[in-house]
Amino acid sequence: MTTPLWCLVFFASWTLALVLFGLGPFRVGSVLMGKAKPNHFPAETPHGPDWYRRLMRAHANCVENLGPFGVVVLVGQLIGLTDGNFALLSQVYVGARVGQTLLHLASGRARIINLRFTCFLVQLVCVGAMIVEIARHG
Repeated sequence: MTTPLWCLVFFASWTLALVLFGLGPFRVGSVLMGKAKPNHFPAETPHGPDWYRRLMRAHANCVENLGPFGVVVLVGQLIGLTDGNFALLSQVYVGARVGQTLLHLASGRARIINLRFTCFLVQLVCVGAMIVEIARHG
């Protein structure tokens, strides 16, 4: 498997891990311990402690960004872009994605939010550069 595909698989796994090791246990535990009913977790209503709400948002950010990154990686794969700058950009993207998630979980303070936004900008630049690589190759 090529580096960009590994990055895509890692990103998808990271997104699932947020559910399996964070959101899921909190919700299931709350229901099993009688602290909440199964329908007590509507997406449009804030609920749970601050860390849980940040985790929900971090997971939503991953879900929102997985599709576009996946499409770019798969198109690159289809046209033979599997190494060089394309591979490096995919690695930097995933590193920035993990960094953004961890910062999201760490705090809601302004300095952390600025760092988180910087990670997001890095991701935008990487995907933009990957699209340019696709355009040049195609």
